[in-house]
Amino acid sequence: MTDFLPIIAQVDSGALGISYLAIGPELILAFGAALILMVDVFYKPRHTVHAGIVFSTLVLATATAILQYDRVQEGATIHFSGMIVADDFAVFGKFLLLLVAALGLLVAWPMVEQLGRRGAEGVALVLLSAAGFMFMVAGANLMMVFLGLEIGSISLYILAGITRESVISDEAALKYFLLGSFASAIFVYGVALAYAGTGELSLSGIAAQLPATAIVLRPGVVLAAMALIITGLLFKVTAAPFHAWAPDVYQGSPAGIVGYMATAAKVAGFAALARILYVSFGSFADDWGPALAAVAAISVVLGTLMAIMQTDMRRLLAYSGVAHAGFILTGIVGGQLRAVWFYLAVYVVQLIAAFAVVSVIAGPTGSVSPLDDYKGLAKRSPYLAGALTVMLLALSGMPATAGFIGKLGVFTSAWGGGYEWLVVTGLVASVAGFFFYIRIMVLMYMQEPVLAEAPGADVAKPYVSPNVEVVLAIAIAITIFFGIYPTPLLNFLG
Repeated sequence: MTDFLPIIAQVDSGALGISYLAIGPELILAFGAALILMVDVFYKPRHTVHAGIVFSTLVLATATAILQYDRVQEGATIHFSGMIVADDFAVFGKFLLLLVAALGLLVAWPMVEQLGRRGAEGVALVLLSAAGFMFMVAGANLMMVFLGLEIGSISLYILAGITRESVISDEAALKYFLLGSFASAIFVYGVALAYAGTGELSLSGIAAQLPATAIVLRPGVVLAAMALIITGLLFKVTAAPFHAWAPDVYQGSPAGIVGYMATAAKVAGFAALARILYVSFGSFADDWGPALAAVAAISVVLGTLMAIMQTDMRRLLAYSGVAHAGFILTGIVGGQLRAVWFYLAVYVVQLIAAFAVVSVIAGPTGSVSPLDDYKGLAKRSPYLAGALTVMLLALSGMPATAGFIGKLGVFTSAWGGGYEWLVVTGLVASVAGFFFYIRIMVLMYMQEPVLAEAPGADVAKPYVSPNVEVVLAIAIAITIFFGIYPTPLLNFLG
């Protein structure tokens, strides 16, 4: 059914297997976060010092991830008594999280400077959340997945309300915290039932117990565990009907950090979901496959319809994210996880770039982004309008963009897996989705500017920081290059 080999099950998880290389990027990010906080407390330096520490941290973490990649070519290994797995799947997830953290911090840096002393806290939280999500991606045990989930999520809850100046921002942080905690509780309850049903918490151990030797399979305990674990992770990736928090949180959070918040959790959530489903519950694919396909269909339809009705850019992108979560789930149920990784990689870059434009228009710490603020943007800032146009076309799946290759991959995966109806649903939703993307382009190119409603928005020519220019340039290059020539990335993922 899938080209994803459950290599965890092939490795003895009984040995302690201490390897600091296996958790090298996570350790470096955590050390970098601690160093930033200590330097800020004792020396109160300028933000250029923080920038130097962040740059060094990300470079060292990336170098360590490259060493990991070289090591796993010799075979997957399990470390720390079966808690951490080092394989291609985990290493690519870490590469992608490092890219998301780097781009997200570049976009967020004007916000960091505006926050003053609290800026160091925001930077540290980004690094800590990336480290937590890396543990989640590399988790070979459900408890490790949960710990990574909480480390990453708690950091995001704080980032949502870090400005402490806006009631809307505080409300977004509180909603995110309460609903996120509820979803985490559902996930933990699923973990508890999985242990009750199999006597195991390791992903390979659960797979070894199913279905013949499960302790209490007959009453459906394992099936209930699987459903609760999937539900908890679907909340994190904003799949319908577990998406209601996303529009409010994205709209209320500081504009500079929303891009990172919207992408980092998706990378870790989808990676953990795919690993758990195919390693632990692969023998139940006939049970979770149709259910996940139904969630994918609901997500693409509901996300598209709700996006059409929005008058705020952030809420529009949030509902667009619900639809894209459905497209990614379409690839997962089909079983070709290389297509899923490709889609996820290009999508998160495009989404960060789109939110980078939002941060310029609304201001780094702004909390609302009415669509009227984008009227006449092509006259005020041709570069911003052009970059946003490329991202919107890619998100819609326009040919010659990486978004088209991504959708082609997940649709091919689902069709090959026997979910033809889901592919048809996705195609219809994709066509309908062109409406709200084109609507933004019409506002930018065919209407005159009006008085902005968003606090901090610039009605005249917006100031685009060098950081945002770099992010937009990188996103445009990735979108166009892999849209025309996707082979290098596909070969790397293969």
